[in-house]
Amino acid sequence: MSTSEKYKEGASISNDDGACEVIGKLQNMSTADVSLCANCGKEGEDVNNICNKCKKTTYCNAVCKKVHKKKHKKDCEEYIRLATEKHNEELRIAAHLHDIELFKQPPSEEDCPICFMRLPSLDPTGRRYQACCGKMICSGCFYAPVYDNQGNKVDSKKCPFCRIPAPYTDEEVRKREKKRIEANDPFAIYNYGGYYRDGINGFPQDYTKALELYQKAAELGIAKAYTNIGVTYYIGRGVEVDKEKAVHYYELAAMGGSAEARQILGNEEIRAGKWKRAIKHFNIAVRGGSNGSLEMIKQMYSNGHATKEDYTKALRSYQTYLDEIKSSQRDKAAAAGEECRYY
Repeated sequence: MSTSEKYKEGASISNDDGACEVIGKLQNMSTADVSLCANCGKEGEDVNNICNKCKKTTYCNAVCKKVHKKKHKKDCEEYIRLATEKHNEELRIAAHLHDIELFKQPPSEEDCPICFMRLPSLDPTGRRYQACCGKMICSGCFYAPVYDNQGNKVDSKKCPFCRIPAPYTDEEVRKREKKRIEANDPFAIYNYGGYYRDGINGFPQDYTKALELYQKAAELGIAKAYTNIGVTYYIGRGVEVDKEKAVHYYELAAMGGSAEARQILGNEEIRAGKWKRAIKHFNIAVRGGSNGSLEMIKQMYSNGHATKEDYTKALRSYQTYLDEIKSSQRDKAAAAGEECRYY
């Protein structure tokens, strides 16, 4: 469970003066000279028998500790109480700051480098990775006809961006991908992670290697790689099941812009009965193109856990997303085949 989950919705930072007062009391109650026996006043290096509860008051031996026990009890309990308050305050502040980062609108992905329109976020048919140049190109530009200087349609298929001829064999594709790996291309590294995870394209199934590649791709900016790491820990694919760690990676993915991870987090909040937090996640995911999150808000509205305003806001956000990704060329590509649909 993440830090933010340990507190109820609406947790906020306490009054700063109150927190300072707690810290001040703790400092005043701390033993100034740890080599001084609190019972008999003896000094020296051998005064090292410490109170088992507060870990602050020292004695020269067990006898002095026992004699001083009743006198020390009140101060000991007060110190522990204040220390607990301070610790809880620190946790509340950490949870509050974490939520500020968690619920920020994440950065947008790069646009298609040819048409400069927003790339479809979730449907993989709306984009194509080019191993020749390492560019992610939208399906509309990928399938758009190419003409020569005389205006004649060119039949030979080339990369829409770098104009290198398309590979004819899987071996050539793998060779190009290997070059991109050597160039530290995050998309290529992410793809290799999938090959090892599923044991496809001539790669052995190796969950450890897949996890290593996903971690590297995530650190290079591929937020979805964190989502895959989260799934790995959630279901225990090659590792011990660790749902707290899974949520941690889902949160990293969500903050990096993964709408898929956002929806997963929203579902987790629903299971915990935290409807407002779920709506926050779903709304951000809808803005990122998650139709599934829109459906979840619709269901929550039907069940009385979301308001009409929540659902209306989600509908408008999803329409804005569609307006940003739609184009006539992408529609033509989608009409040409199911492999090119993009929403």
